[in-house]
Amino acid sequence: MATTPKIIVLDDDPTGSQTVHSCLLLLQWDVETLVLGLQDDAPIVFILTNTRALSPAQAQAVTQAVCHNLKLAIAKAGVEEFLVVSRSDSTLRGHYPIETDAIAAELGPFDAHFMVPAFFEGGRITRDSVHYVVQNGVPVPAHETEFANDSVFGYSTAYLPDYVAEKTGGKIAADQVQRFTLDRLRAGCLEALLQLENNVCVAVDGEQQSDLNAFAQAVLQAAAQGQRFLFRSAASLLTALAALPPQPVAADEMAQYVKDHHPGAILVGSHVKKTTQQLQALLQAPDIVGVEVDVTQMVDDLAGGRSRLLTTTLTQVRQIHERGQTPAIYTSRQELTFPDVQTRLAFGEEVSALLMDILRGLPSDLGFLISKGGITSNDTLSKGLALRTTRLLGQILPGCSVVRTAADHPQFSALPVVLFPGNVGDDNALALAYERLSRSA
Repeated sequence: MATTPKIIVLDDDPTGSQTVHSCLLLLQWDVETLVLGLQDDAPIVFILTNTRALSPAQAQAVTQAVCHNLKLAIAKAGVEEFLVVSRSDSTLRGHYPIETDAIAAELGPFDAHFMVPAFFEGGRITRDSVHYVVQNGVPVPAHETEFANDSVFGYSTAYLPDYVAEKTGGKIAADQVQRFTLDRLRAGCLEALLQLENNVCVAVDGEQQSDLNAFAQAVLQAAAQGQRFLFRSAASLLTALAALPPQPVAADEMAQYVKDHHPGAILVGSHVKKTTQQLQALLQAPDIVGVEVDVTQMVDDLAGGRSRLLTTTLTQVRQIHERGQTPAIYTSRQELTFPDVQTRLAFGEEVSALLMDILRGLPSDLGFLISKGGITSNDTLSKGLALRTTRLLGQILPGCSVVRTAADHPQFSALPVVLFPGNVGDDNALALAYERLSRSA
């Protein structure tokens, strides 16, 4: 019997584990930490690189550093077979092909790299190699959505072969991209997988989880026969590859993780339209008190504005907590304009740093924490809570993971933390996650 390959996921923000459970998320990538993850019993391990928040050059450098250490850790841990996944956004945003190129250079050669952006819990499907975002029940080609206008990661087509050609600057031509359409997946694709070579790019369809389950089984069989594969995917493929049983505690019973029935705190950094709608619904919930952090104060006076905002926010938060209520701390919603992308990213980093200062100033007897937004969530784990690793408990809502700090955490022991992506769930999803955790309060 061939060994099952270890699934190693480089996650460009911390929400890619949103369809699995009971595995380790690594916030650091020194060789010892990587060995810890590779030797863990779970079939899958996540390395949270947070590269979507970085410049192209930084993303490349981080990915190279992770893979260099991974090569050493794989040998040290005695891992014989592995699959590498560059997990990215299901709306086609992220540093492609920078990350897959860097992975291939360090851990290759690979026979193929697969584009698998389907994420069913979030309403993202791929049909005839066109990637769709389901909005109000209607599949909309991704290039016709707000995501395609992203100032950092914009694109002009949702037809994956053309998308690949566009992103690679023609290095991979559209007609060089192989297409695994629904018909091909459902008829069985093992033979086709065994023929792939020279890191060919393959666009993979998916309309429902069973499509990717069938694909994953064929991938594992091909890997057992010596094929070496790299994936650029959203989260639903990971569900299929890991093939885990149901999570230990059901989503609507997660209040049992809440510490001492205490109220929690909610930190909202994401700016996408969906987050703003969810925030509006949350602010109507019982015992929620909104605390707006007006980041426009930092535009002209960075240090002074940040210091004032930190003081006033923490004063409000302490008063709310002492009343037994839950503060919903959110950055001001108006869209700010910047002269260039670099300035925008730099300001975003300053805002995130402020949010982490706020987090570190929260009462240590919090019952739970909800972190809204991918970059905010990554910073929450790696900077705010300063974790090296954390164990994933499961999902409180489709696409929304829950982790917990260790019992010996110096400030927030055994604290359940919800990692809530910016663009997942309906308008009431954030309020529902809060309601499920506040049941014990």
